[in-house]
Amino acid sequence: MAPMPQGRPEAEAWPSTSANSFRQQYMAHGNSTNSDMLEAAYAHEQSHSEANMRRNEFVATSSPRQGTSYVPGGNTAVPSASGSQSSSTEQPVYPNAQIFNNRISQAASSRDDVSIPGHSMAVTSTLQDFNETDDTAGGRFQPIRTSAIAENRPKSQKRNSGALTDEDIFKVMSRRKTNTSDHHGSELTPVITQEEQAEIERLMSRMFGQNRRENSEEEKTRHVGLMWQNLTVKGMGLGAALQPTLGDPFMGLPRLLTKLFSKGKTASSKPPVRTILNDFTGCVRPGEMLLVLGRPGSGCSTFLKVLANQRYGFESIDGDVTYGGTDAKEMGKNFRGEIVYNPEDDLHYATLSVKDTLSFALKTRTPGKESRNEGESRAEYVKEFLRVVAKLFWIEHTLGTKVGDEFVRGVSGGEKKRVSIAEAMITRASTQCWDNSTRGLDASTALEYVESLRTLTNMAHISTLVALYQAGESLYELFDKVILIDEGRCLYYGSTQDAVPYFEGLGFERPARWTTADFLTSVTDPHERKVREGYEHRIPRSAEQFEQAYRNSHAFQATTSDINSFTQELEVQRKERLENRSKRTKQRNYTLPFHKQVIECTYRQFLIMFGDKLTLGGKWGGVIFQALIVGSLFYNMPATSAGVFLRGGVLFLLLLFNALLALAELTAVFSSRSILLKHKSFSFYRPSAYAIAQTVVDLPLVLVQVLLFNIVVYWMVNLAPTASQFFISSLILFVATLSIYSLFRGLGSLVSSLDVATRVTGVAIQALIVYTGYLIPPQKMHPWLKWLIWINPVQYGFEALMANEFYNLEIECVPPSLVPLGPMASPEFQSCTLQGSQPGSTTVNGADYIRTAFTYDRVHLWRNIGIIIAFWLLFVFLTMVGMELQHPNAGGGAVTIFKRGQAPKSVTRALDNGNVVEDEEKAAAADGAKLDLEESSGSESGQLVKGVAKNDSVFTYQNVNYTIPYENGERRLLNDVQGYVRPGKLTALMGASGAGKTTLLNTLAQRVNFGVVTGDFLVDGRPLPRSFQRATGFAEQMDVHEPTATVREALQFSALLRQPKEVPIEEKYDYCERIIDLLEMRDIAGATIGKIGEGLNQEQRKRVTIAVELASKPELLLFLDEPTSGLDSGAAFNIIRFLRKLADSGQALLVTIHQPSSVLFEYFDELLLLKSGGRVVYHGSLGKDSRHLIDYFERNGAPKCEPSANPAEYMLEAIGAGDPNYQGQDWGDVWAASPEHEERSREIQEMNAERRNAATTAKTNDSREYAMPLGTQVFAVVKRSFVSYWRTPDYMVGKFVLHIFTGLFNSFTFYHVGNSQIDMQSRLFSVFLTLTISPPLIQQLQPKFLDFRNIYRSREANSKIYSWVAMVTGAILPELPYSVVAGTLFFICWWFPSLGRGATSFSTGFTWMTMMQFEMFYVGFGQAIAAFSPNELLASILVPVFFLFVIAFCGVVTPFPAIPTFWQSWMYYLTPFRYILDAFLGAAVHDRPVICESSEMARFSAPPGQTCESYTQEFIAMAGGYVQTGAEGICEFCQYRNGDEFARGFNVKYSQRWLDYGVIFAYIGFNFAVVYVASWLYLGGTKKVMNLFNGKSRKQQKDLQRANEKS
Repeated sequence: MAPMPQGRPEAEAWPSTSANSFRQQYMAHGNSTNSDMLEAAYAHEQSHSEANMRRNEFVATSSPRQGTSYVPGGNTAVPSASGSQSSSTEQPVYPNAQIFNNRISQAASSRDDVSIPGHSMAVTSTLQDFNETDDTAGGRFQPIRTSAIAENRPKSQKRNSGALTDEDIFKVMSRRKTNTSDHHGSELTPVITQEEQAEIERLMSRMFGQNRRENSEEEKTRHVGLMWQNLTVKGMGLGAALQPTLGDPFMGLPRLLTKLFSKGKTASSKPPVRTILNDFTGCVRPGEMLLVLGRPGSGCSTFLKVLANQRYGFESIDGDVTYGGTDAKEMGKNFRGEIVYNPEDDLHYATLSVKDTLSFALKTRTPGKESRNEGESRAEYVKEFLRVVAKLFWIEHTLGTKVGDEFVRGVSGGEKKRVSIAEAMITRASTQCWDNSTRGLDASTALEYVESLRTLTNMAHISTLVALYQAGESLYELFDKVILIDEGRCLYYGSTQDAVPYFEGLGFERPARWTTADFLTSVTDPHERKVREGYEHRIPRSAEQFEQAYRNSHAFQATTSDINSFTQELEVQRKERLENRSKRTKQRNYTLPFHKQVIECTYRQFLIMFGDKLTLGGKWGGVIFQALIVGSLFYNMPATSAGVFLRGGVLFLLLLFNALLALAELTAVFSSRSILLKHKSFSFYRPSAYAIAQTVVDLPLVLVQVLLFNIVVYWMVNLAPTASQFFISSLILFVATLSIYSLFRGLGSLVSSLDVATRVTGVAIQALIVYTGYLIPPQKMHPWLKWLIWINPVQYGFEALMANEFYNLEIECVPPSLVPLGPMASPEFQSCTLQGSQPGSTTVNGADYIRTAFTYDRVHLWRNIGIIIAFWLLFVFLTMVGMELQHPNAGGGAVTIFKRGQAPKSVTRALDNGNVVEDEEKAAAADGAKLDLEESSGSESGQLVKGVAKNDSVFTYQNVNYTIPYENGERRLLNDVQGYVRPGKLTALMGASGAGKTTLLNTLAQRVNFGVVTGDFLVDGRPLPRSFQRATGFAEQMDVHEPTATVREALQFSALLRQPKEVPIEEKYDYCERIIDLLEMRDIAGATIGKIGEGLNQEQRKRVTIAVELASKPELLLFLDEPTSGLDSGAAFNIIRFLRKLADSGQALLVTIHQPSSVLFEYFDELLLLKSGGRVVYHGSLGKDSRHLIDYFERNGAPKCEPSANPAEYMLEAIGAGDPNYQGQDWGDVWAASPEHEERSREIQEMNAERRNAATTAKTNDSREYAMPLGTQVFAVVKRSFVSYWRTPDYMVGKFVLHIFTGLFNSFTFYHVGNSQIDMQSRLFSVFLTLTISPPLIQQLQPKFLDFRNIYRSREANSKIYSWVAMVTGAILPELPYSVVAGTLFFICWWFPSLGRGATSFSTGFTWMTMMQFEMFYVGFGQAIAAFSPNELLASILVPVFFLFVIAFCGVVTPFPAIPTFWQSWMYYLTPFRYILDAFLGAAVHDRPVICESSEMARFSAPPGQTCESYTQEFIAMAGGYVQTGAEGICEFCQYRNGDEFARGFNVKYSQRWLDYGVIFAYIGFNFAVVYVASWLYLGGTKKVMNLFNGKSRKQQKDLQRANEKS
């Protein structure tokens, strides 16, 4: 091999050490003059250049031996992959690796303290030393990062200076990177004012200065420094699984038998254990940052979770992890607060302001007075620290703004990241792990984020580990160490500066302008890595070979030496900790005592609640609305026998309404769980303290809710009108509602998911309702379930309410309760049918009534209130336990789910055999195949790309403005934007966070449904065709897909509905296969897309998103929004490279991109650059090496761009992107006045004129909104929905289980119901109970409907794949057959053991038919509520409101005769449940004889000379019932003779059963019509209706129509 040249251009492109060291010198020398800084930096530059030259000389003189592969063991040569072999036994043939090892050895041996490159100072020279001694370089501070070369740096002249003060130190450490210079030496000017800097220095001195460290026990006893040795983590599973379906329970036995007979063995029922991390060793010293690199799925997240002591979810964790010398078990037990893990997402309460969020964190982490400065109060500490973090992380201007989320407007994404960092800084944790937190941030914001972490690490003197998937060179330089992980194995761990030489020594080549991080991750990808000439068959290929090579290198030996040295230092630290430890610092899990945690959580909960005033006001408004309805329904009840049943009903409704409102607590529990677990891992508070705080907040909220409801209802319905009885009833409702709230919250905290919670609460609600004593008197309850009344707080509440109401009530008997009636009747010979009546008396004492009918007694009143309070406390305790048992950040490997029969053969074999890894020969064969693929993929993919549809249309846009309503005015998001997208060109759309990139992309793609858009959008000079949205592809950032569809199915669905109907289906599907090969997805074509963690990984999902758009054969152009967001650098490179191929084949592409490296940036042809406010600052071609772009900026006053700089970062810095204090020129004005702008405008006019005069194409004349007719759309969507339901067994099993359990519960409650009068009432209530299963079932089905709608609204509606009619039909139809099956299961469980005993076959059949109607009714009812609800929370709140509204008038709670005339005249007949109840009850009691029990008889004496029969004959003929003569000649009257007479009291007529049946069908149709109409309104219909009545909008439509016709 020819010697390599002396220089290395690619290294020169990124002189990481020199660039970084200059910045470090600037940041470190806070009190130096400029000449001092330049002198020191120059000396270091020279030293580094000499070292580089020496290394390159070694490289140049090295010649690799041909034909010998790498030697892991160091002494054995093995055959290479190509078969050539060397028989000699010698040292490893890594010439450069040997040089690297020698250099490490020399560097290590020249030091006495630490023997690892990258540490120029002993660890004892820590932050504390800065305050005590001057630096060896003459009183200067040591740099932020260190390097082995730094020891040989020429020293500058020593300054004459006094002792350093805290202000000096923090002036250095809080210095921010400027945005006014490049990396290499333009004049550097701080971007903050001197006053601000002085303030930061003073505050920092207070927070982290020497005084605080000397006086703080907490600082003296911290566990600083992280070390892990032989760390191995194992988890369950293969990494692949088969898609579960609803048929699995039925196919399980046949498959087991097939496997048994075909193979003679069965796979283990327990999945095998696989290694997620294998034997890791390393350390992160205090003040160091470790960069964790690896492709998605390599084990980076597991590595961070385990080092953050988040160990739940893994099968086993072996090896030692120590924190400051203390093992993980001890840390987890006593010092949890010193370790934090920050997940990828920013988890905060959306309705809290930034100030409140950080203040809460500060209050929970404020140390005791022994760890604060003398005389410093807690409030002063909080105030000062808040000022520190606000200034340090540039969030002062956001303190009063809500954090926000997708529903609540708040701070930007970059600001939210800084809030997360500030929150972590507040924890003062000694070890912090950050997992891919730069996802979605632009390059400048990401750099600020990592610099903030760097500042935090230096100031707090902690160990920081950060996983980044895309790390630019500026980011990489901020780290001290780097670890590279692949397939759970450590490929390299060591200094960031020595990583590149190490891998170059292994035989890999770093391409020009590649960042270091890109180069490191590329070596793990056989398609991406570049191998030096002569090393093709000698490099390590598998992760195991890389690991072995690393373990036999001097880098690993240096790591071992470093750990040995660090171990000794940790032992010294441990002894110092023990000496300084007091009782206060012996345990440091939580800073605050428990009662203060409760106080702080309570205060925060009130802030959260009042921050969402809309929801709170909506809830209370709903309460008042329902109170008015209930009050009017029972208006002015008489204090007679006619009002007795009604009084029980209204008291029951008072309890039931508040109980059903508590159902919404379930949704709230799961929506806030992730934040709770994050705070638990941060040790802000115990989850049990949060549980108590929620309960405390409940007190005033529930009190207001109960009073609002009770004040209205109580006085409207004329309950007992004394002050004592009113306040006692309010107290009972208050404690009972508190108890139910805590019950549902406790259930939610004890289960894993909302789906499971819904199943449990479905049965729980039934128990609460039935076993109150109202529906079934206690004496009629069956013994096997009667015990439920003793554990039902609602029952105790109902008894207390009834006793409170009836104890002093004298009930006047009136017809029809007064018997007998007639001209011959006299009071002494009449009686009351009410239980508790006395013969010959026409009044009944209320206390006697409730004692006889319900066994209730007034003496139990206060006992019951006490029992309810005890239940409340028990449920609060269960909530505390449940929340404490939740584990944050549960670990485990990601799983790819394959459709049965479509998994690759290797996966099928592994699943059959229960193995994870195949044998070595097969692995070697696979490696060989990979090598062949690597060599041939270029030409094959080139052929495939040629087959992808190309286009020749030009898309132009001019004068684009976008304005939205904002607060009391308007806000312009886009300002006079213009540009074009041409075929064959790859155009980048860039700008800082908040500049309007995604907004512009959505506007250009005609996807904006809010605000006002103006401007000219033209295709080939003509107005946009109706098919524009369908004919353009739009790959969204969020990767929204139907999770149960396979990759192939998703592509086929897109191709079927988006390619023109003239294209045969087979051709469409063949095209999909070509796209699958083009994007290298053949192995995952049969995998279901799933959700993150259970399905495809981030890169695979991004490929699917692009593939789905390509499958539609976009005829005009392709938009892509952040296609590289969340991907590692290798995956991002592959995506952009693929887009480049598409552009070369003739596609027109417009791409927004956040953090492109210079290599990725080179792939783009043109750029549209925006600044904040949506203004264009550059549009045009980039030129080679972005020369056109750079020349433009340099020509207009920007700093000179160094050859090594990344142009993408340079241009953002030049325009002041992300810098709130930017004071430079307005680049929007510069562009508007530039000749380039005029030239672009002229180009657009010329293009439009040229294309307009060209021949008209079908692409611009296609008037079809959708490619396929409605019938095809509906069929495809319904088919996909059925497949989704079939592949979601959890949902269907939950539905079936809920039906079975509630059916059995109902049947066992009313088991073998008899024929007494109370049994007739039991039949009524059994039917009523059947109706009450609908709320939990509705809450179970609503998320499914909303998921379908969200997928459609966010992606498929905008792409015009299919119409909203198809979406709604696809959401409705799959529910119906499963509901029929579920309803049949319920019917079998319910009817035959209870009401159906002895029933006729017709009654049984008719009841089943009505049950099927009810199933369809509640599906439509639930989906109708969801259709006009924006989210699941509101939908779940609306369910009880609507349910109670329709059930209140059905005639059960208030019988028909008692309903007020106003409601009776229309609402009773309008309520659908009335007809369902009529149909059920009519069939259940028809022709059933009534045989009254003794307690149910009304007793009276017949007048002298008359028998009981003769005395009552006329009355019975008129009113029904029967009479018999009892003991001592007393007449015993039973109110009903048969069930039909009982039913007539509720206005139920068996003869009207078919009328009822028909009306129910009408309501079912109405429900589904509402689903369609509400969906249309929600999905854009509302805007169309408003425009119809808006004269201005109508005029604009007409003008547009005329323009189109003219064109």
